[in-house]
Amino acid sequence: MLLIFTAEVTPRLTYTFDLIFKEYLGINYALTSDDAAFRQYSGARLSYGQAPLSDELFFSASDLLFEKGISDHQLSFFDWNGTKVFFATPPNNVFPFDPFAASFYLVSRYEEYLPHIRDGHDRFDAGQSIAYQKGFIGKPLVNIWALRLRDELQKKFPLLKFPERHYRFISTIDIDNAFAYLEKGFMRTSGAFARSLMKLDFNDLSERTKVLLRLQPDPYDTYQLQLDLQKKYKFRCIYFTLLADYGENDKNVSPANRKLKSLIKSLADYAEVGIHPSYGSNKNPALLKKEVTALARMLQRDVTRSRQHFLMLKLPWTYRRLIDLDITDDYTMGFAFHTGFRAGICTPFYFYDLDMERSTNLRIHPFAVMDATLKYYMKISPDNAMDYIKPLIDEVKAVEGDFISLWHNESLSENKIWAGWKKVYVQLIEEACS
Repeated sequence: MLLIFTAEVTPRLTYTFDLIFKEYLGINYALTSDDAAFRQYSGARLSYGQAPLSDELFFSASDLLFEKGISDHQLSFFDWNGTKVFFATPPNNVFPFDPFAASFYLVSRYEEYLPHIRDGHDRFDAGQSIAYQKGFIGKPLVNIWALRLRDELQKKFPLLKFPERHYRFISTIDIDNAFAYLEKGFMRTSGAFARSLMKLDFNDLSERTKVLLRLQPDPYDTYQLQLDLQKKYKFRCIYFTLLADYGENDKNVSPANRKLKSLIKSLADYAEVGIHPSYGSNKNPALLKKEVTALARMLQRDVTRSRQHFLMLKLPWTYRRLIDLDITDDYTMGFAFHTGFRAGICTPFYFYDLDMERSTNLRIHPFAVMDATLKYYMKISPDNAMDYIKPLIDEVKAVEGDFISLWHNESLSENKIWAGWKKVYVQLIEEACS
């Protein structure tokens, strides 16, 4: 066991040490403020404070983990062993920065509580983040720092054993629109025909007619392809389905539709299924509860996983509402604007509510890449997409983390704007599973 000395035990400190030592490095530790007991301990020791007590591994502490509330820290960044670091400490320390304060700052999403400009969908934009501005958005820094901490501990205390970690690939699929043409109802279908006629879009008219007459499959019905890939490559898949009344940004099939219910139940036979809270529910807790309840009834089981539609995440309110509905795992942590690691980490972590100054039971699973990010925001062609995806996979493999991708059933369709993107998904799977 690792014994850690600190003059003061705070919720932030306990949360951060749990994250790094228990959850990621997989070892037990104990905190003590008794310097005499710490000096007498014969096992692996680490101190976190202003000065070392004896010959332990010492880390100089900055103030962040001992503070309450939120303040605008003036961060300065510098390069160390190939990574950006901040919260500098005296250079004679093991690390020239405080890895615990820096990790907490990133994982708690401290900067998202500070004043910032939000995008058109009321989201924290990647361009506002220090990870993007300082060029480390493609690096899971928290994991990298933790592994270097592990190396220092092993050098200092060879008898301290760490369990072996294992890299994992998890494919997540959002179902924003289960079908392109089917099951839309008379009014929506009639309106779509009228719009195509006005635009003289005869290709759309022809395809829609053939699908409705069952002469060819609906282009967004790519679920058998997804199942075939899961069987071939044996990876874990999680679906997030939108169950919302029709709206400007919520355009799935009606939640009451029998074919949609049948689809969701069939997906649940070979994968996990979670809720994709609607755009409209973000400001309407009653609507969110209605959608979670509807999915639970379809599946006849509790719904514990979620990902926000449009990645609508506003801290701490979005997560508090999920907690109120007994959601235990959320997969929204990522940027729409850019690929990479929004929280500087590629392994699950518990949400820390900065306003309440407490850790919660909501487990956050950060994703690294989304199809729409590459296509719409970064303007990457399918032929060049793997140049951006593979480095992320390599980074996650290097730290034995979880590589989570976000794709949509429609982007596998090869239909119109999504031509070429099915190939990218297959290449991603091959690389992630190798």
